Formats: sequence, C-alpha cells, structure tokens
Amino acid sequence: MEQKHPLPPFTVETAKQKTQMAEDAWNTRDPQKIALAYTIDSEWRNRDVFVNGREEIVQFLTGKWEKELDYKLRKEYWAHTDNRIAVRFEYEYRNKEGKWFRAYGNENWEFDENGLMKRRYASINDLEIKETDRYL
Repeated sequence: MEQKHPLPPFTVETAKQKTQMAEDAWNTRDPQKIALAYTIDSEWRNRDVFVNGREEIVQFLTGKWEKELDYKLRKEYWAHTDNRIAVRFEYEYRNKEGKWFRAYGNENWEFDENGLMKRRYASINDLEIKETDRYL
C-alpha cells in the first residue's frame, strides 16, 4: 500500500510539514511527481474545473504550466483536524504575452489513512501585476 508521510491524524507540526511538502512539490512543476501525492481516485475542484484521478491531475497540471510560465508558489498552513488541512497560498506567473499575475487562494485538503490526498478544493483569484511588483 502506498503511503505518503506524515500520516493522519495530523498535529500542528505534521500539518505544517505536509503543507511545506506540497509547496516544494508544486514548485518542481513536475505533474507526474505531484500526482503521486494524491489517491488514484482523488477529487479536485480547481476554480471552475473538476478533476478526477491521477491521470486527469497530470493532464491538468501539464496544461496549467504550459500557460502559467515561471510559476512560483508559496503555501501557508491555516488550520487542521485529524485528516484535513486548510491552507492559504499565493503564486506568481507570467503568460505567453509576458504579463505577470499573482494568484491568491485557499485550499481545503482531505487525506486518506495512508497520507494521500483524496480531496482538494481550491478557490483562486488572479491579479495582474507589474513585473517590478513581483516578490516570489
């Protein structure tokens, strides 16, 4: 059985560790690697897009980073329960036309007993910024 430590039930320390691990993984921009942190049948809501399973996660992230260039993400632990973690995040990217954006959002995560994320719900807003306003 696949396991992704730390496992639930989470403490403040292990929830923060899981948050940092997610930030580090997403900053690799490697969809195959990232997908391994999710259950085979993981359910996502990302803005208005619904994604189901690892194969769709890989497809979604591949398309995301074809459009969101020079992506850099920062996540911050917000709260947790036994097998759930809430985070806030922001990331910066530029589009193919060279315009820069900062995205702000919140995610709610639910994990199975093996520490794999089975649900991810993300609410995200984008703000166009000047390149000189970047800080990530």
